[in-house]
Amino acid sequence: MKFMELGFRPDTFYTVEAVRSVSSDLQNDLIIQVKSTKYLLHKFPMLSKCLRLKNLVSSQSQEPETSQDQKVIQLVDFPGETEAFELCAKFCYGITITLSAHNVVSVRCAAEYLGMTEEVEPGETENLVQRLEHFLTSCVFKSWRDSFIALQTTKALPSWSEDLGITSRCIEAIANGVNASPNDDFANVMETGLSRNRSRRRRDESLCNGKAENSRWWGEDLADLDLELYRRTMVAIKSSNRNVSPRLIGNALRIYASKWLPNIEECSPVLESVISLLPTERTAVPCSFLLQLLKTTNVMNVSPTSKMELAVKAGNQLDKATVSELLIPLSDKSGMLYDVDVVTMMVKQFLSQISPERRPTSTQHRRSRSEDEIQEIRRSLSSPPLLVKVAKLVDSYLQEVARDANLTVSNFVELAESIPDLSRISHDDLYKAIDIYLQVHLKIDKTEKKRLCRILDCKKLSVEASKNAAQNQLLPLRVIVQILFVEQARAAIATTANNIPKNETAVLRRSFTTRREEEEDVERVEIKPNGGFQSTPSRFMALCSIPRQPKKMFCKLLSISRSLSQRI
Repeated sequence: MKFMELGFRPDTFYTVEAVRSVSSDLQNDLIIQVKSTKYLLHKFPMLSKCLRLKNLVSSQSQEPETSQDQKVIQLVDFPGETEAFELCAKFCYGITITLSAHNVVSVRCAAEYLGMTEEVEPGETENLVQRLEHFLTSCVFKSWRDSFIALQTTKALPSWSEDLGITSRCIEAIANGVNASPNDDFANVMETGLSRNRSRRRRDESLCNGKAENSRWWGEDLADLDLELYRRTMVAIKSSNRNVSPRLIGNALRIYASKWLPNIEECSPVLESVISLLPTERTAVPCSFLLQLLKTTNVMNVSPTSKMELAVKAGNQLDKATVSELLIPLSDKSGMLYDVDVVTMMVKQFLSQISPERRPTSTQHRRSRSEDEIQEIRRSLSSPPLLVKVAKLVDSYLQEVARDANLTVSNFVELAESIPDLSRISHDDLYKAIDIYLQVHLKIDKTEKKRLCRILDCKKLSVEASKNAAQNQLLPLRVIVQILFVEQARAAIATTANNIPKNETAVLRRSFTTRREEEEDVERVEIKPNGGFQSTPSRFMALCSIPRQPKKMFCKLLSISRSLSQRI
């Protein structure tokens, strides 16, 4: 830290009964009241440097002489505390004063108030205002550390500091002093837990040249600023310094948020400011931090615009998220535990990066795909790895939120269908999510249950999942039949195709038709009064009459499947 000394005389100020005086052979002829402190001074040294005092004394001289001896000059609107006034007074007496970044702002405001400019005695040596400006320009604003300290002191005199341009000049000096090298890995330093003291020691070493060359510590120092000063400083850093990477900006915001967000009284404005300062680059801020902020938005009264901005940024990195991070609490009238809508929004945002146009839903894909299962598998394998990863993430997330008794079928289906069909190589996780939902929501009607299960592709279930689903009495009948169709077709394909009769080959082909055709086959089944059913001519459907009870029906169909496989 740099210092400036003015004056050469020893300090002769003293206190007697709460009154500050200065030792002198001359009698005091000037009484000044500053805050709660009274000063007994002399007109000559004070009036020769302070234009305001000169004018006030001149006004007093025009009043009746009988009251002049009792007149006290009240400086009621004096900026700052008495310490700043006393330093100005000592300067007038030629007493040595020491100025630094800690007190230069308050003294500069006091000198401006007292009118300690060259206008008092033009042509004389520089007055206090000019000397303070020289110290600020040549010393304080040349040092990142001194600029930061001076900026913190402006909080005590915000309006005066703004009017004198001290605040803006401090911020500009800090922004120019943050000279981060592109090779600096600020994020790694923070993650490895470098202590504040150690980073400050590195800072002190880097300040030998009066310039901040180490970018690993400035984020910690700026976190000490109040919200408005921090926001202005970060805006200046982002706009004026191309050497500061977006990643460094993002990590500085993480440090600030981790310090101030736990304070519930300051949380909402801090959150709004942090969101507005987030870099636009995709990987500048970790997805985990964005989701942490997003969780806070639902608790605090944050604007929908800020929440949308966070969802978009988090959606761009959705492949780096975890299920626990996506469990964003929701506190609204819907009663749902988690914000499923915002997760759906993030999925759509993630997909928009891959294709500008909206990808078709899983149902649309299923209706238009080829009948050849081999080609379908190849197309699934060609799906980008990130899409597959996000698909697994969403299905795991659905298993968690399915336990919410207030989660609607619409929310569940919309999120599930937001994933492209080719990205779901397996539907096992999706089936687990549907099964959990049906177990929790036992009272949903048949229409909603049908809508829920329609997103499930039976052809993408594993053997174990198919066995479980075939015995799941919570699933609609048509889904059970479809699963049995698929299992029968798989068994048939595994055998030698040359030995399959033509009529049974037709059955196998029908099992790989589109979902709509499969559902039409099931819908054509009519239950007879005697417990059997009548269907259109089909070898598979005419092999036996199926009892009315679902459980017996499943067993009968499974026995048909085994007998048909043995014949093949």
